[in-house]
Amino acid sequence: MPQPVIQTERTIVKTMITIEAHGLRKTFGTTIALDGIDLRVEEGRILGLVGPNGAGKTTALNAILGLNSYQGDLKVLGRDPWTQRDELMQDVSFIADVAVLPRWIRVTQLLDYVAGVHPRFDRAKAENFLTKTAIKRSSKVRELSKGMVAQLHLALVMAIDARLLVLDEPTLGLDILYRKQFYDSLLNDYFDRSRTIVVTTHQVEEVQDVLTDLMFINRGRIVLQCSMEEFDSRYVEVMVNPEHVAAARALKPIHERPVFGRSVLLFDRVNRDQLAALGEVRRPSIADLFIAVMSNNTAAPPPIPHEIELQEVTK
Repeated sequence: MPQPVIQTERTIVKTMITIEAHGLRKTFGTTIALDGIDLRVEEGRILGLVGPNGAGKTTALNAILGLNSYQGDLKVLGRDPWTQRDELMQDVSFIADVAVLPRWIRVTQLLDYVAGVHPRFDRAKAENFLTKTAIKRSSKVRELSKGMVAQLHLALVMAIDARLLVLDEPTLGLDILYRKQFYDSLLNDYFDRSRTIVVTTHQVEEVQDVLTDLMFINRGRIVLQCSMEEFDSRYVEVMVNPEHVAAARALKPIHERPVFGRSVLLFDRVNRDQLAALGEVRRPSIADLFIAVMSNNTAAPPPIPHEIELQEVTK
C-alpha cells in the first residue's frame, strides 16, 4: 500500500543587508583614500572598523553617511547615501569623534529641540537614560564634563529609533569608567538584533567582546575581514616554552614578539592541539592581530590630511 506523501513547508529567512559596497573608491587630488573596497554588513551586527591614522576609516564612514561623493556602488539600507541622504538619515544616527553640542544650550532645551526636529525621537527613553547619570536637566552643556557630554549625546542617539548607528571614536578622551559605561549602555539599552552598529576606535581592547565582526583597513584597502566567531577559530597565540621555539617557528607564525624574555607567536589556522604541546595557548587580542597584520603591510601610506579627510565634498 503506497505511503502518503507528507509535504512540509520550508521557512526561508532572508538576510537583510544594511551596508553593501562594491569597488568603493575615493580620492582627494592625487591621494587615494579608498582604493576599491568591497563591504557587506548584515542587519543586527556590530562591526569594528580598525586602522591606523590616515587609513581611510573616516572617509569610508563619510561615504556611508552621504557626506562624501565616491566612485563605485554603495547602498545603505537599500539607498544611495549620496543621492538619497535626506531619506536615509531618517534611519541613521551618528556620533562623531568629538561630541558637537551647542555649549550654551541647557539639557532640557536640547531635549525639546531634538523632539521637535526628529520624528523618531523618543523623549521618554532619553529621559530614562539620563536618570542613570549625574546630568542635571537645568545644566548647560558647557557646565558638563567631557564624559557627561558623551553620555548626553548617547542618550539623544539611543532615543532615536534608528536602524543604523555609526560611531567614530565615540569614547575618545574619556576615562576608563566612562568608556565602560558607554559600551555597557550601548549593549544593554540600545542594541538589538534589528539594529546595526559600525564603530571605529583605537581602543580596540575595549570592544573585543562587543563586536560581532571585525575589519582592518590600511592605505584605503581592507586587509582583514572576519566575524568574531571566525577570529576565535582561526587565530591563536602561544607563549612558547624556550626549548620549543624552533619547532613553533617551523609552523610559520604570522607574528612573533618577545614578552618577559619569552617568545609569543601568533598563528592562523594551525591545529590547537599541536600548538598546546609547544607552550601556553591563549586567545589573541584584536590589538595583537592588528599589529601582526599591519607589520605585514609595511609600506607606509601617504597620510590623508585630517582636514581633507573630514570635509564634506560637494558633487
